[in-house]
Amino acid sequence: MSRPLPVLRTLTLGCSKNRVDTEHVISQLEGSYRIIPEEASGEHCDTLLINTCGFIGDAKEESVNAILEAVEAMKRGDIGRVVVFGCLSQRYASEMPSLIPEVDAWFGATDFDPLIEYLGAVPDRSKDVCRHLTTPSHYAYLKISEGCDRRCSYCAIPYIRGRHRSVPMEELEAEARLLAAKGVKELILIAQDTTYYGLDLYHERKLAELLSRLSRIDGIEWLRVHYSYPDAFPEDVLEQMAGNPKVCRYIDIPLQHVSDKVLANMRRNVDGAWTRALIRKMREKVPGVMLRTTMIVGHPGEGTREFRELLGFVEEARFERLGAFMYSEEEGTYGAEHFRDTVRRSTKQKRLDELMTLQGSISLACNRARIGTRTRVIVDSCTDGVLVCRSEYESPEVDGEILVKYDGHDNPRKLCGTFIDVMITGADEYDLTARIVR
Repeated sequence: MSRPLPVLRTLTLGCSKNRVDTEHVISQLEGSYRIIPEEASGEHCDTLLINTCGFIGDAKEESVNAILEAVEAMKRGDIGRVVVFGCLSQRYASEMPSLIPEVDAWFGATDFDPLIEYLGAVPDRSKDVCRHLTTPSHYAYLKISEGCDRRCSYCAIPYIRGRHRSVPMEELEAEARLLAAKGVKELILIAQDTTYYGLDLYHERKLAELLSRLSRIDGIEWLRVHYSYPDAFPEDVLEQMAGNPKVCRYIDIPLQHVSDKVLANMRRNVDGAWTRALIRKMREKVPGVMLRTTMIVGHPGEGTREFRELLGFVEEARFERLGAFMYSEEEGTYGAEHFRDTVRRSTKQKRLDELMTLQGSISLACNRARIGTRTRVIVDSCTDGVLVCRSEYESPEVDGEILVKYDGHDNPRKLCGTFIDVMITGADEYDLTARIVR
């Protein structure tokens, strides 16, 4: 009689790029472990594998707290051992083992083979494009490159992840085909900078060609692009969005600021005029495009005048989606070495609140403008007879949802992962309500 497999649970913190890393690692462990979902935190597991984030202060604190909670669970006997990898352990490789000695093993952000070997499996190169999905089965993230050649003053990612390295197009197509065979219908392309894709391998930007090739894969219905850098944004990507029905008219482009002074201090390689012109071009070339961005408040060089300019730009640009965070000085970055963080935290918080209040009114107006429109949505889940859906204008986990009351006779869960047509009937700042159009 064979022995039962040991139980492995993962916990992925931080961005969706980390989620892809976790899924690649545990695909190598299938057959060696019984893998249980992240949300099964009440079930005993022999190994808890934590993928950490080390980007900014709040993310580091979340990762450390998660590790400490896991250690306490291990002391209670709920977890057999705790193994940690990812950005936090990469960034603080010499400090973390002594700070939390109860952790059984620490690995860096890309130490996949040593991690897999430590967990008792043999790395299999034929599985490099395989994934054990931790998202709902109808959508998946596709990481098209690793690392970053940018040196934005506030960002530690290049020091953690290294230089930009594109994944060959053939490997991405093979991975996408395997995901499609699993039932994935939506691919969300991610990287530290998706617009840089291809420069190292093909000596030119190849994101548009990649989108075109992926769109020809049977089963893939939506392609979505995240993390686009504004400098030298490839216009042929806009042509794909305007002309390829499988490419969502959705651009996630972290702009961070609009003041020339602040952008120069951030080392963003663009100025305010460039930024404004790019937004106009995107809206002209892709009618109906939905723009998502992020902003940083309180960066060195941001005074009252620069912040007011940022507010004016947000009012003018009318971003459908906008997130923001306060500048935090990160050791090892250009900003920490060359600037003094002189903006008080209370001032940063006040600016953040003012910016997000403004954005709340813009988001509400944008959502209300969609009332009465018909749209195609994918059903993500069903809760208490309500279908939780998204259109091409909503990305999972970061955007609002479209909530549809189901009044049919069949089990509504059968609709999860399928496309339906709905009419938007109501809106608030974040979410929409709709009814099914039959």
